[in-house]
Amino acid sequence: MEKTSLKDSAAFIRDDLRLKTFPVAVKFLKGKEDFPEKTRRPSVAMKKKVAICQGVTMARNYGWTVGLTREDVNCVPAAIVFGFSDSSDPRASLSKLFRGAAFAAGEELAAKEVSSMSRFDNGEIRGIVMAPVERVSFEPDTVLIYANPAQVMRLAQAWSYMTGERSTGYFGGKVECDEYLIAPYKTRSARIVIPGNGERIFAGTQDDEITFAAPIGSLAQLAEGLKAAGKTIGARYPVTPYQNFQPEFPESYKILGKDIGID
Repeated sequence: MEKTSLKDSAAFIRDDLRLKTFPVAVKFLKGKEDFPEKTRRPSVAMKKKVAICQGVTMARNYGWTVGLTREDVNCVPAAIVFGFSDSSDPRASLSKLFRGAAFAAGEELAAKEVSSMSRFDNGEIRGIVMAPVERVSFEPDTVLIYANPAQVMRLAQAWSYMTGERSTGYFGGKVECDEYLIAPYKTRSARIVIPGNGERIFAGTQDDEITFAAPIGSLAQLAEGLKAAGKTIGARYPVTPYQNFQPEFPESYKILGKDIGID
């Protein structure tokens, strides 16, 4: 897909859904040298390490092109699932973290949850670059759209209209960056994700925000789906309230209304 088409599709989606923040394009890099010009790496630009979800916030709110490598990330669970650690057994390390944080009732249960999560092997990727789709200067792999539930409802309608598939989601309440970044890339399908606890603390993700993530190649389909899905019944965002009814008021209102000629 041409970059102009990507940008046009992203702009249409942002305007049609009245999104608060930019749709974000994401690419996974095999080499650190592959960052585009003017990429901001937190360890260099800010002299700080960050969580991966903070990089997403910088891209979708500030409009930055953000680059993350192992040297930029200090979020332990994210470093594990993105292959940015020296753990000889990443699944066991993440299970240990869940048990230590009281996010699992036992060792077997922690391991069971971890086995369902998407991740990269150590060294499988060397970096992540993300930027608003409308300003992208690289060939993305996936797209992230942060929205409220009603806006994501419309994206789900657009996705199913164009693909015949329902959007899926796996929720654990923590380390959800694997679901909205890695899962769409590996499965080539859409995901609806509830951002986790840490993201709300460190990245400032709001209570009303959830995430719709999909392969970048589906962005134009999503735009077309928004134009067509539910068109004959007026489905749109904001959802229009139904007004073709006569309201019923309390009895005292009715009695007074009769006395003063309102019925």
